[in-house]
Amino acid sequence: MGDQIMTSAEAAEADALPRRFEAHTEDGKCRDERTEGLGSKPAKAKSPAEWAYERLILYIQNFEEQLDNEHEVAMGFTGGDAGVLKIEGMGYFDPDIVTFYGSDAAGGKTQLVQHVSQLNVMLRALPKEIETEEPNRIGFKLARDLT
Repeated sequence: MGDQIMTSAEAAEADALPRRFEAHTEDGKCRDERTEGLGSKPAKAKSPAEWAYERLILYIQNFEEQLDNEHEVAMGFTGGDAGVLKIEGMGYFDPDIVTFYGSDAAGGKTQLVQHVSQLNVMLRALPKEIETEEPNRIGFKLARDLT
């Protein structure tokens, strides 16, 4: 929407529409299906999903700052034997869904879709893939997209 001026009816309608945002490391593309300026909204205007998304980015960044160049961030699942997901992307779907994209230990594509009321994330360090020179730091890429 940018610098476009909206009528009060258009603004109210835009506020009522769900918003979905995704960022992925594999292609470096981001998708925001409603508005721009992620991260600059006033707190009262954020959905539980957007709040969870932005705060998870901070947790991931903090975790990654503690890793050496031989490890990357992954997410462990609780309850069951689903294993871990190497985090390659994250997103949310207003008002209350957070999604994680990545791959499992065998390299298979994996996606977790979770309601914010059930959000339980365990960050884990996994050895980086051998063929990459630098570890993938998803937290910093996601934070860059907030501005």
